[in-house]
Amino acid sequence: MGTNEKSPQYHQMTELSVLDLSPIVEGGSAGQALNNSLDLARHAERLGYTRYWVAEHHNMRGIASAATSVLIGHIAGGTEHIRVGAGGIMLPNHAPLMVAEQFGTLAALYPGRIDLGLGRAPGTDGVTAQALRRTLHSDPNKFPQDVLELKAYFQEAKEGQRVCAVPGVGEEVPLYILGSSLFGAQLAAILGLPFAFASHFAPAMMMQAINIYRDEFDPSDQLDAPYVMLGYNICAADTEAEAKYLRTSSLQAFLNLRFGNPGPLPPPREGFDETLTPDQQQVLSQVSSASAVGTLEQVRDEVARFIETTRADELIVVGQIFDHGARIHSYELAKQACEGL
Repeated sequence: MGTNEKSPQYHQMTELSVLDLSPIVEGGSAGQALNNSLDLARHAERLGYTRYWVAEHHNMRGIASAATSVLIGHIAGGTEHIRVGAGGIMLPNHAPLMVAEQFGTLAALYPGRIDLGLGRAPGTDGVTAQALRRTLHSDPNKFPQDVLELKAYFQEAKEGQRVCAVPGVGEEVPLYILGSSLFGAQLAAILGLPFAFASHFAPAMMMQAINIYRDEFDPSDQLDAPYVMLGYNICAADTEAEAKYLRTSSLQAFLNLRFGNPGPLPPPREGFDETLTPDQQQVLSQVSSASAVGTLEQVRDEVARFIETTRADELIVVGQIFDHGARIHSYELAKQACEGL
């Protein structure tokens, strides 16, 4: 669709949020990345984004959000009203009680502003997972039981309950199930929780997962109807050429990760497309269905098509851009592009 053609119209307004990996750029530092995250969160709050989530990854030289709950406290303390949370905490890495205490503390400090998204992936490689847990005896297949245990710690204590999360008891921190497969969709539906699908990097099963979640959803005390959140890549700039150029940083990082060589976020590269092998082109094609790159008008058209297809309740926008000022500008244009969609 060209920029002069009419965008599709659809059912409802879609919320817009931020998913931040707190990128460490080549030549930069973790401290710089963390301060940039706070700065971006303040801009997101001013622009009217619904929530600001950070993700748990370990042993990644290009990601500064490993201590996720600490960073959430930093961002919540430096903002006023935007919701702040984890997108997500990788529950197999942690005892549910510890997560409940951390997020109970955050909820006590910042009432009504803390979200807790939960995933069952390790967020790292096997060797690092063992370093995190000291043992790999924790079973990702116990993820549903761990979610239920965690949920119980946020409820009012029952008579005779010997272990309580303090802070945490009675906080009722809202939970979200994250996933990139059908498993998360089914669990979110059974538990009656919001479902956030990682379509920004693994869109293959997106529609099937959404349909399963909506078809099988069982209302809960937290949520009475299905709520779908979808990860979505946006790289917006004043010109299409500039946006495509800026986007090459995240594409390089994605290839480096997929081919076993993760590192700091590289600077953008001129002529990047001409350097790609067929295998690399195929890998990058996987994420294009959940991406918008270009001017405000081009982003609006792409987002409109995506929402018309998915009927998403919320898009959580990923924007891995090397230059911090360009990244902020991209989120400004993304918010303008999505107004009224």
